[in-house]
Amino acid sequence: MRGSRLVTGGSNWCRYDPVARRLTLTLHIQAGARCSEIAGLHGDALKLRIAAPAVDNKANAALIEFLSETLGVPRSSITIRHGATGRSKVVEITCGPEIVSRLGKLS
Repeated sequence: MRGSRLVTGGSNWCRYDPVARRLTLTLHIQAGARCSEIAGLHGDALKLRIAAPAVDNKANAALIEFLSETLGVPRSSITIRHGATGRSKVVEITCGPEIVSRLGKLS
């Protein structure tokens, strides 16, 4: 991506493009967890536990809700770009650079 920069140390799970004002996250999702939370790194992805079953798109809806509440962005700014039916997902969030720093504090 032209103009994008790696946000976190040696991992490439998080990229921010300041020109497009777009944050791209590579995620590994564990659906059906006891509670929704950030679980740490899983290879080159950030692992999230989501408290919704992986049926009828419930886990994807809960993922978008979790990211919206955690990062303080509207749900409409979050899009699942790849992996809607699997555990590995690429999510794009339209946001400003302040969200990048907020995410850095959470992970």
